[in-house]
Amino acid sequence: MGKPNFSDEFKRDAVSQITERGYPVAEVSQRLGVSRHSLYA
Repeated sequence: MGKPNFSDEFKRDAVSQITERGYPVAEVSQRLGVSRHSLYA
């Protein structure tokens, strides 16, 4: 199993949802279908 390759746009949007919109990491990770670890990384 290889490392997923997320686009820069996907990464920016995920971070924006947490830092600018104030959504919890757990909620964003579930909505996007990625692990919380991936969001922190």
